Amino acid sequence: MLMASVIIYSTLTCPYCANAKALFEAKGIEYQEILVDKDPLKKTEMLSKSNGRRTVPQIFINEQHIGGFDDLKSLNDSGDLDPLLNS
Repeated sequence: MLMASVIIYSTLTCPYCANAKALFEAKGIEYQEILVDKDPLKKTEMLSKSNGRRTVPQIFINEQHIGGFDDLKSLNDSGDLDPLLNS
């Protein structure tokens, strides 16, 4: 089974980023973390891909912008996250 491509733009000190990573880890989903506090170019990339959203985390599954942790949690709570992760 193919795993979804998950990218999390985050910072080292963000508790919501830690929550998002913990949710993916609990599901056994690997993710790529991009730290925007270390690389201004990555922050610009995140702003471009997320339509200007400045908060972290910004989460992408298979290139689809999910949003932040609250959006991720809503998807998970509604049962809509697993189908995305298994596509």
